[in-house]
Amino acid sequence: MNAQPPSSRTARTSRRGGTTWQNWAGNVTASPARTVSPSSTAGLAEAVRRAAEDGLSVKAAGTGHSFTAAAATEGMLIRPEHLVGIRELDREARTVTVAAGTPLKHLNETLAAAGLSLTNMGDIMEQTVSGAVSTGTHGTGRTSASLAAQVTGLELVCADGSVMRCSEAENADVFAAARLGLGALGVISELTFAVEPEFLLTAREEPMSFDQVTSDFDQLVAENEHFEFYWFPHTDGCNTKRNNRAAGPAQPLPRVRGWVDDELLSNGVFQAVCSLGAAAPAVVSSIAKISSRALSARTYTDIPYKVFTTPRRVRFVEMEYALPREAAMGALRELKELVERSRFQVSFPVEVRTAPADGIPLSTAQGRETAYVAVHMYRGSPHEEYFTAAERIMTAHGGRPHWGKLHSRDAGYLASVYPRFEEFVRVRDRLDPDRMFANDYLRRVLGE
Repeated sequence: MNAQPPSSRTARTSRRGGTTWQNWAGNVTASPARTVSPSSTAGLAEAVRRAAEDGLSVKAAGTGHSFTAAAATEGMLIRPEHLVGIRELDREARTVTVAAGTPLKHLNETLAAAGLSLTNMGDIMEQTVSGAVSTGTHGTGRTSASLAAQVTGLELVCADGSVMRCSEAENADVFAAARLGLGALGVISELTFAVEPEFLLTAREEPMSFDQVTSDFDQLVAENEHFEFYWFPHTDGCNTKRNNRAAGPAQPLPRVRGWVDDELLSNGVFQAVCSLGAAAPAVVSSIAKISSRALSARTYTDIPYKVFTTPRRVRFVEMEYALPREAAMGALRELKELVERSRFQVSFPVEVRTAPADGIPLSTAQGRETAYVAVHMYRGSPHEEYFTAAERIMTAHGGRPHWGKLHSRDAGYLASVYPRFEEFVRVRDRLDPDRMFANDYLRRVLGE
């Protein structure tokens, strides 16, 4: 049986005959009054105009990989499955323009076929381009930033159904805000990304002790183009990954080794382990110790998206905070102490990545060198106490929550950690004064 694409798995018919939307993790559902799937910018604009006439709020949903209710609505829900495809590939300008609902997987494969690549990306590629950009999806990088920072232009359908083109040269203030706009300014219909000739990355993955990686963190970041690591709670074990450009030749993982590591161990066996831990929480710490000792080193060289991304089939919920880079290791040590003195049973590793400072108003890396600390729990396992305790640590260090991941912060707190927060709000007031694109989540994080 062929698996359905993620975008179609998130929609189902309710008993009332309407459509009920559910996100990837299953922790957010919505029952919109109307669901549309336009296939063109003109069709999208017409749908927004009709919603305005009918007094409906409007939200667009991608593949549902956000853990917050950022896309939930009781009004009109825009589904992206027909608003897809490459609209223009400009080799001379080194840009690609793509419809908003296009999955990152399709974009990456198309670019690779043309001998091109994004500079950096996150670790999964199931999301739509607009969903990933709008919520601040990022990978890890010493000098290369998030997906939003790679956007050079966009097309935005506004609350009155008009279409606005935005770039640094055209509607520059809207462009600055809408590159990471949370769906609060309008509905993105297309995005233009900067691209570059395809290159090779050599990935070096190896175990390292918690004390060593935290002590050497600044050096590891400085010496590698892309550095990240995972710490296994209840243990002193970490797994590190360093990605650096290479002259070649390509040396991909052998097919069997790749399947064993990325499918069997990271998905199949890990799913079984998480299920066991959910049924018998007392065994989680013992399993974690075995898992951390089972790690082995590996090195391979491949094209970028095959190195940056990995399949993620075990479902979970996640909270991630962006910290000033100099504060991150101290916060992580506090998190380790918290787990050690608590009764929490944490089966998922804690992920740490980095990003350079950027100038996007609501970017989690706006204005400062950043390190990200992400905590996860298996879907269905109690996570609230663990996440709440971890959040206290992160906010004590001036942390900024990832917009698409669980957190409890509101507009008052967020305005205090984003120097350009009011700049974004002013653009929102101008483009959507009646809050057509608002929902409960945006009212909490941006204010009324």
